[in-house]
Amino acid sequence: MRFVLVSWGSRGDVEPLAGLAVALQGLGAEATVCVPPEAEFEELLARAGVPMEPLGPSVREVVTAPKQEGVHPAFALAPRLVAARFETLGRVAPGADAIVASGLMPAGARDVADKLGIGYVLAGFHLGGIPSQHFSPGARPGTPTPPDVTDRRVQWEYDARRVNELYGPALNRERAAIGLPPVDNVRDYVFTEHPWLAADPTLCPSAGMTDLEVVQTGAWILPDDRPLPDDLQAFLEAGEPPVYVGFGSMAAHAPKDIARTAVEAARAHGRRVVLGRGWSELEADDSFVVGEVNQQALFPRVAAVVHHGGAGTTTTAARAGVPQVVVPLVADQPYWASRVAALGIGAAHEGSPPIVDSLSAALGTALAAAPRAREVSGSIKGDGATVAAKLLIDRTLERVEQL
Repeated sequence: MRFVLVSWGSRGDVEPLAGLAVALQGLGAEATVCVPPEAEFEELLARAGVPMEPLGPSVREVVTAPKQEGVHPAFALAPRLVAARFETLGRVAPGADAIVASGLMPAGARDVADKLGIGYVLAGFHLGGIPSQHFSPGARPGTPTPPDVTDRRVQWEYDARRVNELYGPALNRERAAIGLPPVDNVRDYVFTEHPWLAADPTLCPSAGMTDLEVVQTGAWILPDDRPLPDDLQAFLEAGEPPVYVGFGSMAAHAPKDIARTAVEAARAHGRRVVLGRGWSELEADDSFVVGEVNQQALFPRVAAVVHHGGAGTTTTAARAGVPQVVVPLVADQPYWASRVAALGIGAAHEGSPPIVDSLSAALGTALAAAPRAREVSGSIKGDGATVAAKLLIDRTLERVEQL
């Protein structure tokens, strides 16, 4: 069997697909991952032994590009992504058994699957990727703020209209070019009635949260057995556990002076700092700065993790049993902040941008939550990728038998 996994987004959108691909390979299947052309992603997938096909423009270039006057970035990006999915998947997917799509509204993936007559799965890594009572349309990256409405169904209808405006014209042009009829509701067509949720049920419970029949597999985690660099290892052994601070790919959204603010907040608690440089190229004196690093090995060695609230970082910290401070910036990050606070495994920073006093207070709350974080870590599962891989293979076999 062969599967094509596709996403356009940051590291948090790509690494789970690598985890699923490795699980599929472990069960004897083949998997190709189609993701943006970033050197970081190429290195990640090469290390995992997973074939990669570049799809669409560089994410880093898009998020750091100057804004164009009079053109909302989402309306400029959407048609590029639709065209890229038709082109890349139209070339890579023939002969495959199914396409698994995730990331930023993957319009174009199901269309190619339908044209080829193969299976299709939409996977979200949080409820923000699935119509839910906990996410308004305004939470979708790159879309304008919706009307002030509270009724969930009104929000869903508004969301569907916005997705049609963004993707509908380009999608239906591409569909017509390959002989497919137009789609009236792009969002519902992309999601299907049975989307998969690749998130841990303790961190992201889905029961009763959506009218769709969600298949929750657990988070897709790529095992990482790389040792920590020698100099980082020496730093960790030279004193008490430090605080890790990192904002990943949030180059366009990281709060101003966050590195210096975080260092001072940690110092107020007598803690050293390991600072993740990330796409924002963070730097600060009196901290140990790291680039891409094995967080699965690092997080159990730190006293707390201060981060933006990406699904992957939140899950990795929770599995490590280390308390966390979430400084939410965009998209699903406020949701993860709320879950960390609700579970008592850390703190959600209130207000933006953080200042030393506010971040120090949140860090104090998190450090006091260390026993609870260790307790909850035992309920965070690590087999979601294997669960999903087995399910994907089983459903493909069922589909073949029915043909």
